[in-house]
Amino acid sequence: MTKHAVESNFDGLVGPTHNYAGLSWGNVASKSNVNAESNPKQAALQGLAKMKALADRGYTQGVLPPHERPHLPTLRALGFDGSDEQVLQSAAKHAPAVLAAVSSASTMWTANAATVSPSADAADHRVHFTPANLSAKFHRSIEHVVTGRALKAIFCDEQYFVHHPALPSVSHFGDEGAANHTRLCSHYGEPGVELFVYGQEAFNQQASAPRKYPARQTLEASQAIARLHGLSGRNTVFAQQNPAAIDAGVFHNDVIAVGNGNCLLYHELAFLDEARVLAEIRERLHGAELEAIKVTAAQVPLEDAVSSYLFNSQLLNGPDGMLLVVPGECREVASVSRYLDELVASDGPITSVEVMDVKQSMRNGGGPACLRLRVVLNDEERHAVNQGVILTDELYQRLTTWVETHYRDRLVQQDLADPKLLNEVRQALDELTGILQLGPIYDFQR
Repeated sequence: MTKHAVESNFDGLVGPTHNYAGLSWGNVASKSNVNAESNPKQAALQGLAKMKALADRGYTQGVLPPHERPHLPTLRALGFDGSDEQVLQSAAKHAPAVLAAVSSASTMWTANAATVSPSADAADHRVHFTPANLSAKFHRSIEHVVTGRALKAIFCDEQYFVHHPALPSVSHFGDEGAANHTRLCSHYGEPGVELFVYGQEAFNQQASAPRKYPARQTLEASQAIARLHGLSGRNTVFAQQNPAAIDAGVFHNDVIAVGNGNCLLYHELAFLDEARVLAEIRERLHGAELEAIKVTAAQVPLEDAVSSYLFNSQLLNGPDGMLLVVPGECREVASVSRYLDELVASDGPITSVEVMDVKQSMRNGGGPACLRLRVVLNDEERHAVNQGVILTDELYQRLTTWVETHYRDRLVQQDLADPKLLNEVRQALDELTGILQLGPIYDFQR
């Protein structure tokens, strides 16, 4: 029997050390804004405003906590010792790039936090989570331990939820989480098609691969997650990203394609073997016809898609069709703005577009889709979730006050060595775990 289910969005709360260190090679926006002055307070409030806008529309909206940054345990593991202040000063003097890496607020982009398979797809009929190892980037490879703790604290009932450890942190099993994973279905509560997109085959050196920028997701990682989650060949499709798109700055599939329900919006340069991919999705998509919307390079040049983050948008079910939530930059790029007007005017599944201001995130290469982890939950599973993280009017007000109290409105690279910043972060996160009812998930709390 099909159970009623909804797709819930769990957004990453931007952390107090949000800064522009330009750590992500292959992410054009990240490199373009290196060393610019950031505003962590504004970034966090922008993220909360997006969450509140969607919660007010009736969508189930959750909050995922930021991580402790700078991460002193990592610095100590790399040989910096002494008091916290001495560790920070030594790292700033001898390895400023390392200090910048362990201070990144990149956990805000929770599309990379994990891959999630709903119970309708899994053999054991439970929701499965695998935190991404994010092994391609040092600053992100240190995230999965605390991410796993947070997910277990939120989805804690073993009757409904299964948590797997991250895959081995080696290049052969590079995993970037749900940024390279899309689920298509007729109804959320029915079995769907899980589309795993990868950049390269680690064990096949003859396969196509990008030349300029690295491919972060491997086929082998995607296949391993499908096995761990108990998925069958009847509900999985594996697709390779077009290497030319990766070399143009499409470091994750969610920068060039977005799907929801039976709709897939994608750029014509998204997939290496587009015809096969679409055919396999159609073959496995039971109970619905695939609505494949291809955006051509003539309509939106690839560089415009990357600069505007057109595809890094949220595609949501609405009362009269689907809603596409786009970053404000989409209205600043002429070809993209024109295409959005044509899209809504056409007789297709996407009937409305809403602009969200997430500029602080966008300057580091993360749009609305980067900021959320999608979790399909049936009614029983939703009730089993830790309700402390579900956004309500009261929680929104508490989090807004929390941000206003603890966050700085200006941050530059030199501030990362300030021990006062570390103390501010720890005090803020200690209070946050109480607000969200998470318990001691951070290293400094354990």
